[in-house]
Amino acid sequence: MSVRQLVSRIDERTPAHRDRAVDGLRALALLAVPAGHWLLGGFTLDGDGALHNASPLSTFAVFSPVSWVLQMLGVFFLVGGYASVLSYHRRPSTTGAWLRARMVRLGRPVLGVTAVWALMIPVLYAAGVPEATLRTGAKLVIQPLWFVGVYAVVTALTPYCVRLARRLGGWAAAPLIGSVAAVDFLRYGPYADAVPSWLSLLNILPGWLFAYQLGVSWGQGRISRRGARLLLIGGTALFAVLLLVFHYPASMVGVPGEARTNSHPPSLLVLALASAQSGAAVLLHGRIGRALRRPAVWAPVVVINLSAMTILCWHQTAMLAAAVPASFAGAVPGLTTGPDSVGWILARMAWMPLFAALLLLISRYARRFEAPWETGSRAGHARRAAAGLLAVGFAVFALRLA
Repeated sequence: MSVRQLVSRIDERTPAHRDRAVDGLRALALLAVPAGHWLLGGFTLDGDGALHNASPLSTFAVFSPVSWVLQMLGVFFLVGGYASVLSYHRRPSTTGAWLRARMVRLGRPVLGVTAVWALMIPVLYAAGVPEATLRTGAKLVIQPLWFVGVYAVVTALTPYCVRLARRLGGWAAAPLIGSVAAVDFLRYGPYADAVPSWLSLLNILPGWLFAYQLGVSWGQGRISRRGARLLLIGGTALFAVLLLVFHYPASMVGVPGEARTNSHPPSLLVLALASAQSGAAVLLHGRIGRALRRPAVWAPVVVINLSAMTILCWHQTAMLAAAVPASFAGAVPGLTTGPDSVGWILARMAWMPLFAALLLLISRYARRFEAPWETGSRAGHARRAAAGLLAVGFAVFALRLA
């Protein structure tokens, strides 16, 4: 089958009621994850030939605005809430069954990548890969998986989000941004020294639930274009004030050596950006949908959405598949050299197509972890139990608990 025929078939098989704009926004947010990690994550090579994490933002703070574009988790949670409320209203049976199905779909790929890495670690160590490199790699692989856990929690709250959206519309997200603002005031305000460090963890749930709740309200038809403009203008204004007046860190991702970070856990700046992105997404919804009526534009969106969890779980492995072999060759610009020069930036951009190609190759085999599990057989239960044990072992290693 030719590419043109495949593109036409994908377009023909797309249901007429499918919201192409939402799928397009999800695909854009998904691609921003590997692009951000590949561009803003680098390595240094120590005297023993081991790789350690480094960031170009430590040297080039001027590039922090790049993270504003690549930090699109607000959009991802927005469309997640939108899609979840539609799925929730179409659920064929109970809410519990709907939630179990969603959790299993999220959990299968995570279990797959962690189990495979648990098997790879002793093999790579025996092949001469330094333990420090393996720990660096394990940390990178497990880093994006926190998102899956948070997303699972907010998905479980969908029934409550639906009720709030019915009563309050888009304003249902207002208490969440207020909660994050209060915690930020305590941890960054005049009495910050008296506040325990764990207080910042209170921002995790409301910080990521904010855009999801907006998505639920949007899916319920409770966010008008006027409301979307308010989100866009208000979020942009708040973002500017937090940066220029309250001196929040400019980078939306963590920078090694910096005392404050915006994303772990989310600060008010993350919600301001999510608000602006959400407003823009709602306003552009119609235009995006019309653009995606073109089969050649729509087909890649379908492929990306079908491989969503595979992209999220395996993109760091793709980068490591290039960097770890390169570490045996010594200093390779853009792969194993420190991200502290313009030359590194140019070299890293040149490596990006290779990372993408490796991810495509890995996805060809890793997508099987997104397929439904075999049920009812003793062998299937045994495989899931073994994968679970391997995943736990990998988590212990990655979190340096052993």
